[in-house]
Amino acid sequence: MSKPCLSDFSQDSPAEITSPSQNETQVGTQQPANEMSRVLRTTPVHLAADPSGGAIAHWHHDALHDVVEPMTDHVIMAYNGSIQRMERRSGRSVETGTFRPGVVVIIPAGASSRWDIPKPVDVVQLYLPHTTLKRVADEASTAGPIDLLERTAQPDPITSRLLLSAADVLEGNGALDALFRQQLTDLLAMRLLAAHSGKPQAYQPTLGGLSPSVLRGAIERLRSDSDADVSLATLASDSGLSRFHFCRAFKESTGLSPHNWLRRYRLEQAMNMLRDRKNSVADVAAALGYASQTAFAAAFRKLTGERPSDWRRHAL
Repeated sequence: MSKPCLSDFSQDSPAEITSPSQNETQVGTQQPANEMSRVLRTTPVHLAADPSGGAIAHWHHDALHDVVEPMTDHVIMAYNGSIQRMERRSGRSVETGTFRPGVVVIIPAGASSRWDIPKPVDVVQLYLPHTTLKRVADEASTAGPIDLLERTAQPDPITSRLLLSAADVLEGNGALDALFRQQLTDLLAMRLLAAHSGKPQAYQPTLGGLSPSVLRGAIERLRSDSDADVSLATLASDSGLSRFHFCRAFKESTGLSPHNWLRRYRLEQAMNMLRDRKNSVADVAAALGYASQTAFAAAFRKLTGERPSDWRRHAL
């Protein structure tokens, strides 16, 4: 399956996870990352938030026996670890399930329950604001309720695979990573509306790609050296389309999602720079916006099967 039409988490220290505002505390809801840190008694391995809405966190935590208080956003979890039974209690209601790869957990915004998980857990979580869910529903012209259903280890390999990909595809490049998260968040929101809302959502996709002039403008943006220019919101705004329809139309025109197009373009840039022996691998990594030479080398090898230094030796 191709990667979503939505790449490295930024490492955040505990101090960088903001506390809930006074108003949020008064209405009995908390920011998900803060509540999860309290309940899990640890900080995420990685945490990346997007100003346009949503955040993704990767957690390794021990057994859990505690109440998760109401949170401001919907929380969607994909499990990656050994099989184990778990239990969720909401009032007198008791739900049991089996954690295994391919299942998802959904905690709707404002919900509260006690969780009993006997063994350590490796999990990726999406924190999805309801405003983002509503925006995607409006952009896709869906009809019906947009409230998410509570799910306890519900089999859904599609959603699970999409969410777990967030921990695998990220590359330590600011522009690529942000664009990937934005596309992934929108795609996951659409999937949740279709499979986990009160009424299954359906939409009629608009056929056709971008006009030649709009496509040229989008490609110029993607080729820009400014990370701000390649945000999904900016690309969509320039095209006069919603984020949802821009992603679909761009892929119709190019065969690639915006993220994958930019990923290949950066690879071509890297190859051109590596052909000049005056450029060290570290110079190429810095010029292309990678956080480190190691991150660049890992991303390059993922696409080519070779380390940058080995590729240069064969290419020259």
